[in-house]
Amino acid sequence: MPDSTRLEDTLVRGYRQLALDTPARPRDVTLRALDVLLAVLVTSGTPILYRGERVGRGARVFTMYKFRTLRRGAERRLGAYLGEELVQRTQEEFTPIGKWLKATQLDEIPQFVNVLRGDMSLVGPRPIRPVFFEELAHELPSYWQRLVVRPGLTGLAQVRRGYETSMGEKLAHDLEWIADRSVRLYLHTVVATGWRVLKQSLGGLLGRRA
Repeated sequence: MPDSTRLEDTLVRGYRQLALDTPARPRDVTLRALDVLLAVLVTSGTPILYRGERVGRGARVFTMYKFRTLRRGAERRLGAYLGEELVQRTQEEFTPIGKWLKATQLDEIPQFVNVLRGDMSLVGPRPIRPVFFEELAHELPSYWQRLVVRPGLTGLAQVRRGYETSMGEKLAHDLEWIADRSVRLYLHTVVATGWRVLKQSLGGLLGRRA
């Protein structure tokens, strides 16, 4: 008698390869965006998008967009905090799906609108609120150099370090990008970010199934 378990496993592997070889359609991206939008709406309510003022190139203030990951009024409650204390207090403000969106960086997707508008680049220092920029510019003399380039959807500090990294250390990575700004480093950062998002997304899915 054939081993039905091994036979089933062989069939599954074959079908899996067929599925992987089937090309994705452009509409799949749209459908995935709808998945995220409706998930945020159902678990967190409205508004779906977060809009916040950020400092851009040449000190121009612009409106940055993200999927909302925190409870309503969180920015008001967290407004006085920065750095590690802000990270700790933010943990208590996440919506049911917000923590996963933040961990996988999928909350940043609406910032592609900012990239298309010229407010941001795919790679650069992460944008910061005006009140914090003024404070950090006094504490860190080189902080003003972030104004030389557009802020980024991702950056070296995000690829190399976590959210708990000090502002001074993040600035060191930002200044490295500002000094280099090569196509090689740009592409390396984009690929590293894509790989990080993929791993975090898979980790989040596996963690929820466990």
